[in-house]
Amino acid sequence: MKRLILSILVLFVGALSWGRRVPYSPLYNSAANVLERPAGNSPAFDLFLRKLDTLVNTGGGNVRVLQVGGSHVQGGSFSNRLRRDFLSLRYGMDGGRGLVFPYSAAMTNTPSGYSSSFTGNWECFNCLKNQELELGITGIAVVARDTSARVVVDLLPRENRVMQHRYTFRSVDVLGEGDMEPVLLLQGRDTLRGSALEGRFHFDLPYYVDWLNLAFEGRGRFVLRGMYLDKPGNGFTYSEAGINGASTQSWLRCALWEEDLKLLNPDLVIFSIGINDIQGADFDVARFKSRYRELMYKIRRVNPYCAILFTGINDSWYKGKRVNEHTQAVQDAMRELAHECAGVFWDWFGIMGGYDSMSKWQEAGLAQPDKVHFTPSGYALLADLLFDAIMDCYSPASPYVNPSSEGRGIYIR
Repeated sequence: MKRLILSILVLFVGALSWGRRVPYSPLYNSAANVLERPAGNSPAFDLFLRKLDTLVNTGGGNVRVLQVGGSHVQGGSFSNRLRRDFLSLRYGMDGGRGLVFPYSAAMTNTPSGYSSSFTGNWECFNCLKNQELELGITGIAVVARDTSARVVVDLLPRENRVMQHRYTFRSVDVLGEGDMEPVLLLQGRDTLRGSALEGRFHFDLPYYVDWLNLAFEGRGRFVLRGMYLDKPGNGFTYSEAGINGASTQSWLRCALWEEDLKLLNPDLVIFSIGINDIQGADFDVARFKSRYRELMYKIRRVNPYCAILFTGINDSWYKGKRVNEHTQAVQDAMRELAHECAGVFWDWFGIMGGYDSMSKWQEAGLAQPDKVHFTPSGYALLADLLFDAIMDCYSPASPYVNPSSEGRGIYIR
């Protein structure tokens, strides 16, 4: 009887979450806020929805999402809000914080959902240009060359709010390699050593924590590409990989991207790359699609059943002087790519209101003066809109949640 009552409460809370809608506003085009299926169907996305449905209703299974992009993603406001929206579907379905990086050691901004600090000397490399070392899923690396180098990642929220989610983890995978050995410094000055695996070190902690202190022993150097923070058991994990200024070409410079992706093994990849591809005068649609196809191939080689969601790009101004005229071309290209991989497409540009809609969002306090980026409130609104579009597909009444589907027909033409 207790289990029945608990199940009813879980479903009731979930139903309240599914019914939540972003309030209507003339600022955005609510009719355009849907997930398009250019190929007519999307077996991989249906599979993602079924796995999510199983987790929400039974607490069983693991669902993993990865969002890749530029500064929209590195800032963390978009992904952090979308992560929170997903976790609101069922109490206690947090599967771990997922991918994190000590951005402070690279002298750049850390995503808003956590904080990082460092000591010692670090050298930074990122995917914005060709580097002398191989990068991975985060698109960035920092190199330690002596034992004074340490990094701390703290998952405590920067702002204490009512009902603020607090993340904990019990296992850590340190992505990287080198002559020095990474170790975790625990409370009471205990040192925890991990197991050396291909391209990473794995640590099982004796208890749940919400922060880590990473140090090094030995001589030489260590190339740190990030950390994956996980929980044992079932749950939902949302990871982000964003580099300010990154384009499709930038991410293709990451030779270990596919290798690191095996650890994450996502069920859904959200592609938010494109805004930086149109910042130069030499934008070429064919080249843009070709680069995206290479990224799509990497994903499907790791997980042939991984769903792919293209968010499109936002309206923006070119160098703060005029509306960027290439935006619609990117939108059309992403629709075509979604058709090729039987993926789904979210019309960010159309939902905003099309060309020069960024000016209206700025006047409403939702966009930055550069007319490229958004304020935290603007990113939160966009995340809620995307979540609503996903939930429209997730509704039990939706024809897309089909238990009889076996996930066949997943392909890239």
